[in-house]
Amino acid sequence: MDRVRAAVLGGTGLVGQRFIQLLDGHPFIEVTHITGRSSVGRLYGEAVDWRVEVSIPEWAREIKVSPSDPELLAREGVEVAFSALPASIAADIEVGLAKRGIDVASNARPMRMDPDVPLLNGEVNHSHVKLVKLQRETRGWKGVILKNPNCSTAILTLYLKPLLDEYGLERVMVTTLQAISGAGLRGLPAMYMVDNLVPYISGEEWKIENESRKILGSLAGDEVEHLDLEITSTATRVPVIDGHTEVVYAKLSRRPEDIGEVARVLGGFRSAPQEWSLPTAPEKPLVVRDGEDRPQPRLDRLEGDGMSVVVGRLSLIDSRDGPWLRSVILGHNTIRGAAGAAILAYEVYRAYQDKGLL
Repeated sequence: MDRVRAAVLGGTGLVGQRFIQLLDGHPFIEVTHITGRSSVGRLYGEAVDWRVEVSIPEWAREIKVSPSDPELLAREGVEVAFSALPASIAADIEVGLAKRGIDVASNARPMRMDPDVPLLNGEVNHSHVKLVKLQRETRGWKGVILKNPNCSTAILTLYLKPLLDEYGLERVMVTTLQAISGAGLRGLPAMYMVDNLVPYISGEEWKIENESRKILGSLAGDEVEHLDLEITSTATRVPVIDGHTEVVYAKLSRRPEDIGEVARVLGGFRSAPQEWSLPTAPEKPLVVRDGEDRPQPRLDRLEGDGMSVVVGRLSLIDSRDGPWLRSVILGHNTIRGAAGAAILAYEVYRAYQDKGLL
């Protein structure tokens, strides 16, 4: 497979840095451009305040930061853009790229809920990538825009998918304990977070509840029928650097025989990205821990190179209104919840193309 020329948009922020890290050594994607705003014209190695736990790749150091200019990027042969742009500017730039024939895999919020835009969490709803056919027809552009979900939504829906398939879901209640990296490189001062917990994140609960219904919905012709599922969420910020923890109560339509059965269903979950050996797909999307005090962010967030969701504290509750499953789940918010999910979405898109499914 020929290597694809790629740009990372907003490459100096935390998610942008994750894109650089995860694309280092990718078998068919080569980063040729990194964009920013205040650092245009500087070498990336000098401009970036690198905060990823591994060293900055040497090749990235020598790339000169470019503006996020669709015309410039198209003229210089960029074929795909991985977007970590702020929501305030993402839509105009990403549409400009798609109009010029550049594919976009974006972590930015705008357009996630548009009916012709795939909101992809690779293992959960890979078939939704077929929406790009409608997108091209209705919008008249040559490129495509793919979106990955909100970070907490990506973690939650990967966990819920095998439960939905095996047992059915009637209601979900989730409380998130979200890492400070979810607020960006300079999003929360230490005085807000040390010795503290913030019980509200603006817009987060709406995204968890509504994006999840789209992702878990069914593709019917040219549209996604959102899953008819009641989801209630409470989003909080906690003093953890990376890794979102979620306490989930799921009301099941059918009671499992026991928790061992549930653990086998979750641990055995596989999907097309694993079958097709896509580069960013973890071997095990869901990893079940037996220890009563797991998962923990510091110990479990890099499972599957940060692309797996770790599940623990599984228990069945036989309530008067039916069986409930209680769990604690954990995922890496800037990898599975952001950059990694966007890269996997693009890999799914390319696989569908290569297999003649689009």
